[in-house]
Amino acid sequence: MALRRLCSASLRAWTDLGVRDVRMISTTAPLCRRSPPLGPLPNEHLDLEDLESLEKYRSFTRYLRQAEEAKDTPAWWKTYRGHVETADPEHGVERVDIGLPYCRPRRTTEARERKRVMKENKDNMELERAARLRTFKIPLERVQDTWERTGGPFHVQRLADHYGVFRDLFPMAIFLPQVPLRVSYGQDAGGQVHYGNRLTPTEAASVPQVSFEAEDDSLWTLLLTCPDEHLVDGEAEYLHWLVGNIPAGAVQAGEELCHFLPPFPSKGTGFHRYIYILFKQEALIDFGPDSRPSPCHSLVDRSFKTVDFYRRHQDAMTPAGLAFFQCQWDESVSATFHDTLNMREPVFEFVRPPVYHPPQAKFPHGQPLRYLDRYRDGKQHSYGIY
Repeated sequence: MALRRLCSASLRAWTDLGVRDVRMISTTAPLCRRSPPLGPLPNEHLDLEDLESLEKYRSFTRYLRQAEEAKDTPAWWKTYRGHVETADPEHGVERVDIGLPYCRPRRTTEARERKRVMKENKDNMELERAARLRTFKIPLERVQDTWERTGGPFHVQRLADHYGVFRDLFPMAIFLPQVPLRVSYGQDAGGQVHYGNRLTPTEAASVPQVSFEAEDDSLWTLLLTCPDEHLVDGEAEYLHWLVGNIPAGAVQAGEELCHFLPPFPSKGTGFHRYIYILFKQEALIDFGPDSRPSPCHSLVDRSFKTVDFYRRHQDAMTPAGLAFFQCQWDESVSATFHDTLNMREPVFEFVRPPVYHPPQAKFPHGQPLRYLDRYRDGKQHSYGIY
């Protein structure tokens, strides 16, 4: 009898073990079929248990040659930049320059001017004394002005290309922003628009102050658009501000074709780019088809494409200036949707409701020590155990 009980217990134990193994295999197999490996991982062929058997490089030249061969070998785990460049059929295609012609000064002229400045600095006794006593201060205004006149436009062009400004606004085209565009929301420097800095919709809610250097008899067009904001068409934009026929840099004296609308990035869509583009006009332009009713609170009327706008007037205007900033949702966006646009606010993320707590009991018998922490207003907790 005892032997029979021992045999039956052993059979039950082996049966349970077999069932557990079958369950493990049945749950693992679908996972393998669901996510197949993309390919062999780097250094997967190496035997990590016997590293001494691996062939040594023996010299840096041999290592460098093998590293260059490994770098040129195609693999699926290469960098994302290489994957995008391979997948993009238009990568490497030469883009058309639609900006103002750039005349670089001669190198001999630049070298002569640099030598003149260095000679004046050496002959300046006050400058030498300030440098020796470590009291010399460089004015940032002069540094900013020198940067804008020399390498600044090329830096701004690379930044705009990095942020995809030319790709989304002017497909297969590019321009050099030679006219510095200064845009500021408010008096302090915190609301100033640079080249990709972050501002909140509350900071950018009012009409900005725009200034740029211009000749007395020149005409300009200022455009503010957002390529990331459209709720229906992913290829379209929303027009936020458009002022044409600006005389000599006076934006207030220009013809306002579409009044200013604050940024309204939808909740859950991340950062949006808001781009200022300054066009230089050859003469007065009739912007009849481009004007919007004032006030314009319809998103359908504000649907816009910068490339189409430029193609209509490309014979009379040329892009010359650029500035842009990034914006993310905050509480003022809800007011813009409800009060200004008169529509429901779209939300593209899950809004988690607050944690529900039952009504507080006067005598919480059988509750954990931190029961009262659920009903405290502050963050002072009594460190207990639930």
